[in-house]
Amino acid sequence: MAGTIRPRSPEELRQAVEWALNAGETLDVHGTGSKLDLGKPMRCDQVLDLSGLSGIVDYAPEELVVTLRAGTAMREVEALLAQRNQMLAFEPPDLGPLLGRAPGEGTLVGTIMGNFAGPRRLSAGAARDHLLGFSGVNGRGEAFKSGGRVMKNVTGYDLSKLLAGSWGTLAVLDEVSVKVLPAPDQTRTLLLHGLGDAAAVTAMCAAMGSPHEVSGAAHVGDATALRVEGVAPSVEARVKGLRDLFSSVEMKELGTLESRAFWREVRDAVPLAAAADDIVWRISCAPTDGATIVARIKATRPAAKAFYDWSGGLIWLALPASDDADHALVRAGLAGHATLIRAPATVRAAVPVFQPRPPALAALTARIKESFDPMRLFNPGRMGPS
Repeated sequence: MAGTIRPRSPEELRQAVEWALNAGETLDVHGTGSKLDLGKPMRCDQVLDLSGLSGIVDYAPEELVVTLRAGTAMREVEALLAQRNQMLAFEPPDLGPLLGRAPGEGTLVGTIMGNFAGPRRLSAGAARDHLLGFSGVNGRGEAFKSGGRVMKNVTGYDLSKLLAGSWGTLAVLDEVSVKVLPAPDQTRTLLLHGLGDAAAVTAMCAAMGSPHEVSGAAHVGDATALRVEGVAPSVEARVKGLRDLFSSVEMKELGTLESRAFWREVRDAVPLAAAADDIVWRISCAPTDGATIVARIKATRPAAKAFYDWSGGLIWLALPASDDADHALVRAGLAGHATLIRAPATVRAAVPVFQPRPPALAALTARIKESFDPMRLFNPGRMGPS
């Protein structure tokens, strides 16, 4: 049974990695463990528990920057920002309930390591776009820093873009600085009813291409949702513009509180959380391909359930349980990425959880891994062969 190492300072973290390197011990790196069931199952010699590295280091609301330690819970960050009417604009999702865990258990750093973003991804960018700087330890036992606490352009390699989405396989972070933004004064959502998947995608793309600054476009069940945020006069004018644009469609409007609740459920994939035995995929594609992909899958698996975010560019798909998660069917001809989000460990061990890489990209990934973690200390096998 793996032991647990729980460092309480950046220096203790560096020493722990150095010890593991010298002892040849592999490390299961995590914070609160809310995402342990994401990725390939791992068998590591030790657990490197970052929950002891917790707390807000600095918050400068006037500069729109917050700095925190790696084990800081997301709910703590969001509560702090709410006091100054600010937010993490990329809407980090809470997938705890989808994965059978309690809500609110995750950390911000864990979200960044998965490069997760919610419905505002289209207008605000991904998690990696909000990571300003960080410090940590690589697999050679070397402490390093990148970036800073302000937004600026620099010449050189962008490590923020590299580490976001690496699932803790390249380095262990102990501190991050992220950009925050003012929260909108008002949020309104226009629900268009009666559109099929293809028509809904067309409508969402038209709304996103309009001058009305739509910050969220999703299709759930028979409702196509378009979100508008900002100060009241601007929101009123833009909602009216959307009403005029879709005047021939039956519609309903949600106010601020209802809108926030609706988009929180879209963000957290709540529509697929109830059927705990279903296998859940997260598919990223061109928005115009979304409806075609789902129709192709449903032609073979009529019981499949799906909803769309990102104007059709993000598909949340639930399929009946199977030994291979229907991964070949899901990825057939896919010009995008399909990630297996929820499945039993036996299934995740048997099929590619993340989108298989083309040979050239796989070779580049292997060289990056060699540079950061040559002894394969961190989360070995979580993303598959490296």
